[in-house]
Amino acid sequence: MSGRMKVLVVGGGGREHAIAWRMARSESVGEVHCVPGNPGIARIARTARVADVDVPAYAHEKGIDLVVIGPEAPLVGGLADRLRNAGIKVFGHSAAASRLEGSKVFAKSFMERHGIPTAPFAVAEDMEGAEKAIAVFGDGVVVKADGLAAGKGVVVCSDASEALAAARSILVDRAFGDAGGRILIERRIHGKELSIIAVTDGRGHRLLMPAQDHKRAMDGDRGPNTGGMGAYAPAHRLAPPDLVVRVEREVLIPAIEGMREEGTPLSGTLYAGIMVDDDGAPHVLEFNVRFGDPETQPQMLMLRSDLAELMSEADGGNVSAAPVAWHDGVAITVVIAAHGYPGAPSKGDAIEGLDGIREDESHVVFHAGTSDAGGRIVTAGGRVLGVSARAADLEGARKEAYSMVARVRFGGMHWRSDIGAGGLDHVG
Repeated sequence: MSGRMKVLVVGGGGREHAIAWRMARSESVGEVHCVPGNPGIARIARTARVADVDVPAYAHEKGIDLVVIGPEAPLVGGLADRLRNAGIKVFGHSAAASRLEGSKVFAKSFMERHGIPTAPFAVAEDMEGAEKAIAVFGDGVVVKADGLAAGKGVVVCSDASEALAAARSILVDRAFGDAGGRILIERRIHGKELSIIAVTDGRGHRLLMPAQDHKRAMDGDRGPNTGGMGAYAPAHRLAPPDLVVRVEREVLIPAIEGMREEGTPLSGTLYAGIMVDDDGAPHVLEFNVRFGDPETQPQMLMLRSDLAELMSEADGGNVSAAPVAWHDGVAITVVIAAHGYPGAPSKGDAIEGLDGIREDESHVVFHAGTSDAGGRIVTAGGRVLGVSARAADLEGARKEAYSMVARVRFGGMHWRSDIGAGGLDHVG
């Protein structure tokens, strides 16, 4: 183990479980820590309850060589800055750069300044401003809380009355708390959603394979928005190579260069949520400054090269030299959610059937919202598990994942049965 890195992953969800799982399989890694972690992560890493403010001291105490910040809130809150100031190598953006996700208004204005394709928009801080903007855009708008809302601060509206109700819910009723101090109102673009994610050191970048998330709660893209009910990668049917190159040229490179020009260079993950319209043109729905959740889960199953080496080079300024290699085939993640999600989820329900699932290099149940209650695994969040499988093709991966889902049992559990269906060659 001598000479190999000690890595600390910050976070306790499915994304962090997937990162820790892949780190544990990286040649350059000798030891994985995670704060706070979860029962699934505890099987492969050393976990501890540590507040964000205490992470630099914990990293020094444990001799950590690289800290990977998973969720967006610690990034927006400046954890990466504090770690760098303490002389610790970190994968994650500064607080200033994290505004790309921390403020949707900042991100849209940034895109406008740098000619990055996105939907027309307006900003409102009260109902009078919201009413004026909605009247201009008419039917078919999207209303978004400005700040962080765990992926749920977006309401897709079919008409003006729905838009006004959404604006009132966010601005007046504060459905998303302080994140809704102002709202973004933008014209809805119809098409297919796609996630294009890159690792960048502020100048160069390396692309991860394209993925497709499924944001709506129910089959057929119905119901309210969620943090994501499942994903698969690579999404080649939706994202052929020429489209990926176009997104790279029109979105990712201008964003990386624009942030550097504005004095807030990126250093970490740049996630572009893309809507591909009916003419095949990409439009940015949002930027995120961290790995997707659940997209990370199938991507980590597909990644063959050393994740720690890639992340270390992102902080070292030489990410373009880091090798990125992938397994053949396709991976998929099906999220099992708790009763009540995406509203207030039921917690404390015992999860049965996990012991009967065979886990290996291509079959993993990533824990997202779980906790240990006296030796029993129970639900502790909205998205509970990310049941993931890799196979030679998408049809095979779906069959494997859903056979694993069928073994899990807890009260009120629900999932989508159509994750990845749109990527099958015989669909559409």
